[in-house]
Amino acid sequence: MKAKEKIWEMIFLLAAAFSIVAVLLICVFLFANGIPAMREIGAGKFLLGTRWKPGNGIFGIFPMIVGSLYVTAGAVVVGVPVGFMTAVFLSRFCPRRLRGILKPAIDLLAGIPSVVYGFFGLMIIVPFVRNVFGGNGSSILTASLLLGMMILPTIISVSESALNAVPQSYYEGSRALGASHERSVFLAVVPAARSGILAGVILGIGRAIGETMAVIMVAGNQARIPARILKGVRTLTANIVIEMGYAAELHRGALIATGVVLFVFILIINLGFNILKNRSAR
Repeated sequence: MKAKEKIWEMIFLLAAAFSIVAVLLICVFLFANGIPAMREIGAGKFLLGTRWKPGNGIFGIFPMIVGSLYVTAGAVVVGVPVGFMTAVFLSRFCPRRLRGILKPAIDLLAGIPSVVYGFFGLMIIVPFVRNVFGGNGSSILTASLLLGMMILPTIISVSESALNAVPQSYYEGSRALGASHERSVFLAVVPAARSGILAGVILGIGRAIGETMAVIMVAGNQARIPARILKGVRTLTANIVIEMGYAAELHRGALIATGVVLFVFILIINLGFNILKNRSAR
């Protein structure tokens, strides 16, 4: 019996080690190929430059950084309130029969390919934004609406699991003190699940900032700092995918360096989440 347990322990250890090695290999590849290009271009010119003209040897990714931040922030504004309230509804207010319909539908949203979301955005959201708000429809607003839809399954699933994991005694104790059902949920259950809900939000942000295909189809792909939300924009991920197929030498290195910046963004988000989580725990 002990030998069997040891074998399974080794299998689990190897699986964990493989995950760590995979992350390390990705880091080594990105930094080994991206940092030299960033050094050759100049870190200041690369990060703060406002023009991206590879044919002229000009590599400034500041418009793409701003575009990624705008689109991600818009997705958070659209997706987080809807996702959070949907998770609360499913966990504490939804009738069982209705939940049996809504839950599979939400899970189905998570399995839809990005290109299908992009096609939906191109055919439905772009004309809607163009007719209602003006412009050509391919804009920050369109990308934010589409990404807000795409991050919903992640936020809803993780937040609902966190709410369901709260001991029932929290709710019952609040009710025993005379609080209503709504006050018990929002003032006793939700604060206890705050860490898990925040984890869902962080995962949603990671999905939004890393999305590529859908954004390419609806954002306009204009490598410039947008003046308003109805203007087109290009994100870091879109910049890499659009130009990597024909890039060479310094141009290719600049695109890999763009991946380094994106990787650092995700790292900062995760570190910020861990800091907030530790403060919440204390």
